[in-house]
Amino acid sequence: MIYEYLFPLRQSANWLGWLNVLRYVPFRIIMATLTAMLFSFFISPWFIRELQKKQIGQVVRDDGPQSHKIKQGTPTMGGALILLSVLVPTILWADLHNPFVWATTAVTAGYGVIGYLDDYLKIKAKNSKGVPGRFKLLGQLVIGGGVLAYVFFKQSAVPADWWAIRDRLSIPFVAFDKHPVTLNPYLYLAFAIFVVIAWSNAVNLTDGLDGLAIGPVIINGGTYLVWAYLAGASLGIANVSQRLVVAKYLDIPGIANAGELSIYCGAVVGAGIGFLWYNTYPAQVFMGDVGSLALGGGLGMCAVFTKNELLSIVLGGIFFLETASVIIQVLYFKLTGKRVFLMAPIHHHYEKKGWAEPKIIVRFWIVSVLLALVALSSLKLR
Repeated sequence: MIYEYLFPLRQSANWLGWLNVLRYVPFRIIMATLTAMLFSFFISPWFIRELQKKQIGQVVRDDGPQSHKIKQGTPTMGGALILLSVLVPTILWADLHNPFVWATTAVTAGYGVIGYLDDYLKIKAKNSKGVPGRFKLLGQLVIGGGVLAYVFFKQSAVPADWWAIRDRLSIPFVAFDKHPVTLNPYLYLAFAIFVVIAWSNAVNLTDGLDGLAIGPVIINGGTYLVWAYLAGASLGIANVSQRLVVAKYLDIPGIANAGELSIYCGAVVGAGIGFLWYNTYPAQVFMGDVGSLALGGGLGMCAVFTKNELLSIVLGGIFFLETASVIIQVLYFKLTGKRVFLMAPIHHHYEKKGWAEPKIIVRFWIVSVLLALVALSSLKLR
C-alpha cells in the first residue's frame, strides 16, 4: 500500500524525490522485516493478556510427556498475531499487483482460517482433536488448489517468463536450463499442490515444543528471501534482461517478478523473530494451528514460485523429518503392533529419552541452519 500510493508521488514535487527509494526491492525487504518485527514485538504483550482474559489456553495431549502438563492453559493461537505481522507489512511494502505476492498471501490467510477453526474446536471441546484430518486436508486442497490453478492456467495473471517455465521441475544442484525436466501441466499442478499441503502439515507437526517450529520457519523464510530476490534480481533496472543477469549467471530460474516475493519472506522473518521473544522456552504464548498451518502453506508457495520444490526437502529437512517420523511410526505400528520411536513426532522421542526441552529445540535449530547452508550452496554447486 505504501509502495502503491507513495511511489507514484515521487514525480509530483521535487521535495518528494526521496520516494524513489521505494523502487528498490532491498529497501522494501528491510522495511517489511522491521515493520513485521516491531509489530509482533510490541503488540504481543497486549495480545497475550487478551488471550488470558478470554481463557484461550493450550490443550495438552493426554498421552504426551508428563513435563507438558505444566503447559496446560498457556495462551495459544498466538499465530493469529503472526499472521497479522506477516500480512500487514507485506500489504504495506510489496507490489500488490504482483501475482506471486497475492497468491502466497491468499494461501497464508486461507490456511490461517483453517488453523483458527482447528484451534477453536480444541479449546471449545477441551481436547486435542480439533478439525478432523480429512476435513482439514480438504480445506487445504480447495484453497491451495484453487489459487495455484488460477496462477497456473490464467496466462494473463502471471509474467511471461514464469508462464514459460511453470511446469518445469528444478533438480537440486543441477543447472536449470542445461538439464530441463518438464512435466505435464496438470501433473505439475498436482505436485505443486502436494508441496504446499505437505509444507503446511510438516510445520504443524513440528510445532510441539517452545520455539521449535518458529526457529526453522525464520531460517527457511530467510533462505527463500535470498532465492526469490536472486530469481528476480530486481535492482530498479527497467530492462528485464539486465534485471535477470544474476539468475543467468547462477543457472537458476529467472523470473522477473519473483523479487517481490522476497518482501513477503522478509515479513515472515521479522514476524517470527518478534514472536520468538515470547515463544522461547518457557513460552508465554503458543503459535497454535492458526500460525503453523498458515506459515507452512506460505513457505510451500515460496518453494513452488521460486522453483525449489525438491530442494525444499533439504532446506526444510527438520519439518520433513518430523513428518517422516509420524508416518513411519503409524505404518510400523499397523504392520507389527510395535513402535519405532518412543513417541512421534520425533522431538517427543527425544523428550522420552530424557533430553531437556531447550536442548532439543536448540539442536534442531542448529540442524536447520546447517541444512539452509547446504541448500544455499546449490546456487554455486551446479
